[in-house]
Amino acid sequence: MNDSACRIDVWLWRARFLRTRSLATAFVERGAVRLTHREHPVRLDKPSRPVHPGDALTFAISGRVLSVRVEALGHRRGPPEEARALYSSLLGPDDDPTV
Repeated sequence: MNDSACRIDVWLWRARFLRTRSLATAFVERGAVRLTHREHPVRLDKPSRPVHPGDALTFAISGRVLSVRVEALGHRRGPPEEARALYSSLLGPDDDPTV
């Protein structure tokens, strides 16, 4: 990969959604992650698939469906504050606080 892309399993691990990279790999291989890149949605099944800043990811962890936008790729698995800077949350229609 280059500086403009990162493997999905590595990114999920760096962003602290999964505790280990091997768990992230298995998570992606189960087809549990959907990626929207340039308005083209796709279900990921290979941990080597790249993600780019601006991509949207949707997946379920601990009984919650999460939708996030990749803001940065990161260079390491840092502290939680650093990990939270790698993504921003996307609200779905069911999460609208005005309803």
